[in-house]
Amino acid sequence: MKKIIALVLLLAVGSMGFAQKSEVRAIEKALKNSNYADAKSAVASAEALMGSMDDKMKAQFYYLKAQALYAGGSGSDSDIDEAITTLGKLTDLETSMGKLRYTEDANEMKSEMLNSYLTKANQAITDKDYKTAATRFEKVYRMSPQDTIYLYYAASSAVNALDYDNALDYYEKLKNMDFSGETMNYYATNVATGEEEAFNSASVRDLSVKTAKTHNNPRNVKSESKKAEIVKNIALIYVAQGNDEKALAAMSDARSENPDDLGLLLSEANVYLKMGNKEKFKSLMEEATQKDPNNAELLYNLGVLAAEAGSNEDAKKYYEKAIAIDPSYVDAYNNLAVVILAGESEIVEKMNALGTSAADNKKYDEYKEQRSQLYRDAIPYLEKALELKETNLNAAKTLMNIYSALGETEKFKAMRTKVEQMEASANGN
Repeated sequence: MKKIIALVLLLAVGSMGFAQKSEVRAIEKALKNSNYADAKSAVASAEALMGSMDDKMKAQFYYLKAQALYAGGSGSDSDIDEAITTLGKLTDLETSMGKLRYTEDANEMKSEMLNSYLTKANQAITDKDYKTAATRFEKVYRMSPQDTIYLYYAASSAVNALDYDNALDYYEKLKNMDFSGETMNYYATNVATGEEEAFNSASVRDLSVKTAKTHNNPRNVKSESKKAEIVKNIALIYVAQGNDEKALAAMSDARSENPDDLGLLLSEANVYLKMGNKEKFKSLMEEATQKDPNNAELLYNLGVLAAEAGSNEDAKKYYEKAIAIDPSYVDAYNNLAVVILAGESEIVEKMNALGTSAADNKKYDEYKEQRSQLYRDAIPYLEKALELKETNLNAAKTLMNIYSALGETEKFKAMRTKVEQMEASANGN
């Protein structure tokens, strides 16, 4: 009886092995004919037999399953997610086996999947479909975890899609892995054109400079760290979610590690501004100027933040300081004019609220003169902005309207002609 049982067991095992091979061959046959629906059905049948597969057959199955799910690039997002996971299982299995039979093919497949998804992600950005872009960049990152920049792109896209939950998840992962996003960029000047050009690597650039002699003046530029931006966005997402304590905790942790980082200081100030704490915002602004009092760009940005906070006098002070340091700072001149003209709406409200009495008429004339003085105060900054940047259409239009309001007919006509020329040039006429 024992011999009969053994024979029955042997036959069962042999039959099972035949069934495994049969199901795996069915997957191969369907894939060969690009029949991905049948391939997926065969995968489901073979999966039920995985418990009795040896490692060699499991590796083959994982590779075929990933192909069936990927479906030549037409698989659904959930199928491709599973394909990525399956290829990871294949790599882990063959690494433990010490025999990389399918891993090289799997890596080629990963590369194809990565390029396909990267193309789709970039297209989604072009189409302003940021939610799809975020999903695709995250898949690219999972296919190539060493390329952490793609997780950063996923986070940025998720923010643009207002998908704060996923954005927060991605940013937290980036923060925990100490991602900075810093890269070295390589430049040299083309001898023939005099234009500076970027190179993909230092070696290619150096060949052009030292061997080909087609370029000179090589220089390396390190891109800015994205750490401050990441921490700021984490905090701002917490603010948007109404979790102010977590927002400030995130910012505090970052600043304790980088006490001299102006970007983080400004980000913390911005969080307080979003929370409506203008006093704390103002004190942090002052701290920033003390750290770097001769930074025109910093002073300009402080002006922007102060204007957003409704502190127009502080904004003017910062813009004026920025101009004193850099007299060619066009945006500072523009914004100074904007801050000055911001007072017009309040004056107009007062004018509209007046009645028709003699006293009201007298008050009306006073308000009218105040408004005209605002216009006159703004003119020098707008004229300077237009002088520094001749294509500054907004400055030109604002000046045209101001000249008209002040009754300066000749200046109005001249500026109107300039505006028409700018608009025609912008439209390609």
